[in-house]
Amino acid sequence: MLNTIASINDSVNAFIWGVPSMICIMGVGIWLTCRSGFLQFRKFGYTLKHTFGAMFNKKEAGDGALTSFQSVCTALAGTVGTGNIAGVAGAIALGGPGAVFWMWISALLGMCTKFAEVTLAVHFRERNDHGDWVGGPMYYIKNGLGKRWGWLAALYSIFGILTVFGTGNATQVNTITTAIDSALVSTGAVSEKVPGGVNLFIGILITIMVLIILIGGIKRIGSVTEKLVPFMALYYIIFGLLVVIFNYKNLPGVIESIFGGAFSPRAITGGVVGSMFMAMRRGVSRGIFSNEAGLGTGSIAHSAADVEHPVQQGLWGIFEVFADTIVICTITALVILCSGIKVNYGETAGAELTISGFTATFGSWVSVMLAVALCCFAFSTILGWGLYGSRCIEYLLGKGAIKPFIIVYSLVAIIGATMDLGLIWSIADTFNGLMVIPNLIAVFLLSGTVIKLTKDYFGRYKSEK
Repeated sequence: MLNTIASINDSVNAFIWGVPSMICIMGVGIWLTCRSGFLQFRKFGYTLKHTFGAMFNKKEAGDGALTSFQSVCTALAGTVGTGNIAGVAGAIALGGPGAVFWMWISALLGMCTKFAEVTLAVHFRERNDHGDWVGGPMYYIKNGLGKRWGWLAALYSIFGILTVFGTGNATQVNTITTAIDSALVSTGAVSEKVPGGVNLFIGILITIMVLIILIGGIKRIGSVTEKLVPFMALYYIIFGLLVVIFNYKNLPGVIESIFGGAFSPRAITGGVVGSMFMAMRRGVSRGIFSNEAGLGTGSIAHSAADVEHPVQQGLWGIFEVFADTIVICTITALVILCSGIKVNYGETAGAELTISGFTATFGSWVSVMLAVALCCFAFSTILGWGLYGSRCIEYLLGKGAIKPFIIVYSLVAIIGATMDLGLIWSIADTFNGLMVIPNLIAVFLLSGTVIKLTKDYFGRYKSEK
C-alpha cells in the first residue's frame, strides 16, 4: 500500500515540479520584476534601510496586530527551518552544486514575488471575529478577484491545511529528534542506538510547548518569534562563516563548481547528475521550500502587521527572501561544499550532510551546538506553520475550528518524533507545489494592483522627502 502511495506521489510530484511549474514560478517572478522596474534591485538599499536598519526600533502594535518586526519574525519562523539545512543538502545531493545557482536565481526573482504577496495580503486583509487582522492568499483572492473566485481561495486553504501537518510539523519534529539523537550519540551520552523513549519524550514536550504558544494567539506567537528568530539566525550564520573561513582555500573551486554545475552538472558530479534541468528543478523547488516565495504562506503572518501602507510591509518580504536564501541557504551550501566532505550525488540527503560539514571542520563536539540550532530552526517553523494552518481552517470553517485544529496539530509532533517520515517528506513537497498554483494565479492577475500601490507609496516617499 505504501509503495503504491509513494509511486503515485512521485508521479504527481514530478509533474508539479516539472516544466510547467518551473515556467509558472520563474515566469511570474520575471513578470513582476519587469512590471515593477526591477524593484528588488533598484530599491534594495532603501529596503535594507527601512527593514534591517529599523529592525530594533521600539514600537507597540495596535489591538489584534503585530509590529512589522514581529510579523517578519513570525514569517521567518515559518521559512527559516529545515529547508535551510536539510533542504539545501538534498538539493546539492540530487542536483549537484549547480542547484545552488538556480536557488539564487529563484530567490532573486522570489524577492519580487514575496513583495507582491505581502503587499496584497496587507491591502486586502480584514478583521476577524476576535478583532485580529487576517490575510493571505485566500483573502486577496476573495477580496481582490471577487467572490466568483471563491473556489480558488478555498482550494488554497485546503492545500494549506494538508501541507501544515507534514511540512510545518511532522518533518520539523523529525529533524529535532535526529539532531538530538546525533548529539547524544556523538557525546557518548547514549549508545549507538538511542532509546525509543527519548524520542517519545521529545515529541510530548514539543506538543505541550506548541499548544501553549499557539493557544495564546497571534500576540504570543509574535512575542516568541521576535526573540527566537534573530538569535537562531545569528547563531547559525556565525558558525557557518567560521567553517568557510577555516576552509577558505576550497572556496574558489566551490564557486566554480556552483556556476559550472548550473549548466553542465555532468562534468561536476561525474555524470551522476546529467542534466541542467535536474539542477534547476532541485534548486528552484528547494529554494521555494525554504523561502516560500510563490507559496504565499509568509504573507499570512505579514498581514497582521500594524503599518500605514501595504508596500511598507511588502519591503519586509524582499528582506525575508534575501535573509533566508541568499544568506542562510548560501552559508549551508558553502559549509557542505567547502568542508571537503564526500557528497554522494544522485542519492537523497538531509540534515546529516550539513552536520557532517560542520563536524569535519570542528570535530564531534559541534554536533551539540548544531542540535541547538536545528531545534530552534525547526521549532520556529512549527509555530509559523501553526499560524498558517489556523488561518486556513478559520477561512474555511470559522473561528470555532481553530482550537480543535491547534490541538490536533500539536499532537502530530508525537508522530513526527516516533515514525519514519521518508514518504511524508515527499508528500509535503508535493503539497507545497500544489499551493503554488492558486497563489500564483492570483498574484499574476492582481499584479496591476501591486504596481499601483508601489507607485503610490514611492510617490508619497518622494513628496515627503
